[in-house]
Amino acid sequence: MPSFIRENARWLGAGFLLTFASAFGQTWFIALFAGAIKQEHGLSDGGWGTLYTVATLTAAALMFWRGAVADTMSLSRLAPLTACAFALAALGMAAAQSLWLLGASVFLLRFCGQGMFSHIAMTAMGRWFEARRGRAVSLANLGHPAGEIVIPLVAVSAVAAIGWRPTWVGVAGVVLLVVAPLLWALLREERHPRGGSEAAPRPGLAGLRRKDGRDWARSDAVRHWLLPALVPVLLTPGFVSTVAFFHQSHIAAVKGWTLAEMAPGYPAFATTTVVSALAAGWAADRFGPQRLLPVFLLPMGIGIALVFPAEQVEAWWGALGVIGITQGAASALWGVLLPHVYGTRHLGAIRALATTIMVVSTAIGPGLTGVLIDLGIGFPTQSLFMGAWCVALSIACVAIARRLTAELRRGWEADAALGDSGR
Repeated sequence: MPSFIRENARWLGAGFLLTFASAFGQTWFIALFAGAIKQEHGLSDGGWGTLYTVATLTAAALMFWRGAVADTMSLSRLAPLTACAFALAALGMAAAQSLWLLGASVFLLRFCGQGMFSHIAMTAMGRWFEARRGRAVSLANLGHPAGEIVIPLVAVSAVAAIGWRPTWVGVAGVVLLVVAPLLWALLREERHPRGGSEAAPRPGLAGLRRKDGRDWARSDAVRHWLLPALVPVLLTPGFVSTVAFFHQSHIAAVKGWTLAEMAPGYPAFATTTVVSALAAGWAADRFGPQRLLPVFLLPMGIGIALVFPAEQVEAWWGALGVIGITQGAASALWGVLLPHVYGTRHLGAIRALATTIMVVSTAIGPGLTGVLIDLGIGFPTQSLFMGAWCVALSIACVAIARRLTAELRRGWEADAALGDSGR
């Protein structure tokens, strides 16, 4: 692993920076300002959640429409341009005096941060690596937990020192003056996979192209049974983790905790995310990513259900820590599974669809759960149903994994037969 990191430091560093900087568009970061935003704009939990849902759904629609640009535009141009739009969104948050500007700024934050920055990082790792794709994906994804450990403390301190609007100005400056130039420098040279087996884009399904000889495109993936079957699985991790962070102030009020007492949950979540991402990346390379499907949602189901009986704040730390196991595994799983099944030639377009689905889940969550809270159904009660949903999906994933493994095995056998006939 150390030699792998040394040899690929430029590209892994770019992936890490993209996922780290995506923090400024993630729900948990925006939620740090939720109290001030709701107070200034006179929004209830349901009103703020609805605005957030509309903005994120709009970002998801744009992600679906433009995400394939990662297949056609050089990443050394795409990433810095996205960073400039990201900085503009942060300035919009600082200046927003109306709900219209607030909504537009949240939309652009979600599109650039959770959407494009993460999408570019995972598309690059999936395309540039094959034999060690799982390790590359998990290492690049370490930017997410690193951001969760470092940025909340810095942001809270900045808000206390200079106020929440100037803090957003600072975010804009960091993204524009630090992140954008670094991305340009790191991505100027694209990685060319070593070895004959990695010299060209991979067609997917264990080396098999479609029956007509063409590589898998997004339209093919949509018609293939797997992607529709995975839609609920793609939706769930983002939904659960998003609402857990989004409604922290509500949970604190219900349980009698303070946000300061709940803060250690961030490093607990980040630590388990790191460990799980590395372990899942190794397991995906070693055993095949499809074998993770039946188990990776179980920790999240247990963790979110723990919120209901929790009385001491330490239980909240533990709940986030267990939820982080699934979050880390999910980041590695999707980064490896999609190119493994559908190849790399149209990976940007296919990943854009998967990313859109995940962004939609983070859009639906705050709005739906916020309305339920306004109706008197507290988040702790909702958490029990989320836990049961995760367990039910895990059972369904057993059948999905078995069918996919059989299909991949047939592909390998057919590939071997073609190789023998060509000798």
